Amino acid sequence: MKIYRANLIDTPTPKGFRILEHGYIVVRDNGTIEGRYASLPDTFRDVEVIDFGDRLLIPAFNDLHVHAPQYRNLGLALDLELLPWLETYTFPEEAKFADLTYAKYIYRRFVHELWMQGTMRSAVFATSHYAATRCLADIFIQAGMGAMVGQVGMNRNCPNNLANHTNELVQGIAELKTYLDEHGNGLVSPIVTPRFVPSCTDDMLAALGQVAHDYNLPVQSHLSENPSEVAWVKQLEPEASCYGDAYNRYGLFGQQPTLMAHCCHSDGEELEMIKRNGVVVVHCPMSNSNLASGVAPIRRFLNEGIWVALGTDVSGGHNMSMLRAIQYAIQVSKGQYAQTNHAMPFLTAAEAFYLATKAGGAFFGKVGCFEPDYAFDALLVDDTYLNYNNYTMQQRMERYIYLGDDRDIRRRFCAGKELCEPVM
Repeated sequence: MKIYRANLIDTPTPKGFRILEHGYIVVRDNGTIEGRYASLPDTFRDVEVIDFGDRLLIPAFNDLHVHAPQYRNLGLALDLELLPWLETYTFPEEAKFADLTYAKYIYRRFVHELWMQGTMRSAVFATSHYAATRCLADIFIQAGMGAMVGQVGMNRNCPNNLANHTNELVQGIAELKTYLDEHGNGLVSPIVTPRFVPSCTDDMLAALGQVAHDYNLPVQSHLSENPSEVAWVKQLEPEASCYGDAYNRYGLFGQQPTLMAHCCHSDGEELEMIKRNGVVVVHCPMSNSNLASGVAPIRRFLNEGIWVALGTDVSGGHNMSMLRAIQYAIQVSKGQYAQTNHAMPFLTAAEAFYLATKAGGAFFGKVGCFEPDYAFDALLVDDTYLNYNNYTMQQRMERYIYLGDDRDIRRRFCAGKELCEPVM
């Protein structure tokens, strides 16, 4: 058992920050939280207290949409829209991951960057290559971080050197699950990952829906990101009533826990299907701004009870920091607030922080806040250089969200274990 003392700040609900100044948090040997206390009960009087002084202890971040092989492309070609960006920059880079040496080189740096930024769990797109995908899973295991890792499915409208055969893809997903069940750490698992409808034939979508069902696996993909993409799906899947239905008819839209990134143009029947099926919308405001895709109406989604989380969507997003994702989420919501004559209230700092912690963490289980029985995923933040005028704890937290970065994180915990810096 471990006991830590610090200023505890989390968001059990999106309504505001919960603050316990100089509080205690008790962590069981299995990495889950026993409780948080203003004063320590006598029950724990013989347990050593690790005192972090006046620093902040906050939940670690959860990135629900990120492309690991695109790490090297950060900041490139962001003057292009989605489809030409994919064809000109993304696909050529992902093709390099047929070389396992190259894959290890990039993936180690990618996982190291997640660690630096305090993202302890993530839902990750790999490439269509099985060996490189397994390599990425191994690197996460070695780092002690949580991840859902997906071998990407694509067999149409893509370069030949990235296309995979449906049977081989299904076999790869099954093999990765068996491998992680036998050799994993319980924190890394596979996720079924059709890239998006335009890159997958009906046969592949049907096979992926079946393997998700057979192995009880979650699903991740993209939905209604860009107007040209939405129009393309209508041409490719004329029998589908909407983009979401092109997934739904193959068991890839909430039949298993499902992440759909973007949803900038989801409306009408598609929005009702998202609600009815319990699909998680992953808001990627950096990427949507960079690629001129549009702005997802997150306030509307939240008002209608849709589960929303945040993603960086690297490398459409130009930064792997979830703090930056939080900032962008607030800023684009303020643009909508202005454009709708204040009819669509903008996100507060606490709401956006909630999306990056508890809302995203819930996809992994009891993750993302300091409640009893939740995993102790946490960051120790030293905001000394920001706290020069006796700010309140809430003000300190707001300043950290807008002004902080990875240099302020002094310790990182995942499932109760403090994680040292992973090898690059």
